[in-house]
Amino acid sequence: MKPLNIGLCGFGGQGIILTSVILGTAQVTKKNRYVVQTQSYGSEARGGQCQAELIISDDPINSPMAEKKDILIAMFQSALNEYLPTLKDNGILIIDPNLVTDVPKTNARVIEVNATEIATKLGNRVAANMVVLGFIQESTGLMEREDLIDIVKDSVPEKFLELNLNAVDAGRELAGDKKISVEG
Repeated sequence: MKPLNIGLCGFGGQGIILTSVILGTAQVTKKNRYVVQTQSYGSEARGGQCQAELIISDDPINSPMAEKKDILIAMFQSALNEYLPTLKDNGILIIDPNLVTDVPKTNARVIEVNATEIATKLGNRVAANMVVLGFIQESTGLMEREDLIDIVKDSVPEKFLELNLNAVDAGRELAGDKKISVEG
């Protein structure tokens, strides 16, 4: 696999950073890939803008930063507005249409993932990040479901485990036949 650059952006409390950590951990521990994960967030405890970046590769990674992302996952409008310029031409833009309602003109492939709506129906909107993880797992094939489930089990509190696992499966179902190529 050539280096795959994924950006995630939203606001604090949405699990943006946890999502990137779980995705990266699955790549390292289950697929023996190299991963660099970076993150930044505002000074607010919750509600401030945050972003995370992953570089995933079969070969050693020489730089912790990628100029342009292959995939950008935007979970909030102001975060999309700030980070859309970091997406490659003809990249993949995944948005939550409940929280991103105005997508600027782009040549990206835009995929709507109703993560917040689905998580709310499952019992708690904060599981939207797990819906996104399930969607990413199923649509990209970056990892097997079982590998993702193992990492989620190690990463979330026991009292929220059932909700999070249900959210992962809902995201996988939502992916359906939507496929995202992560090779070459």
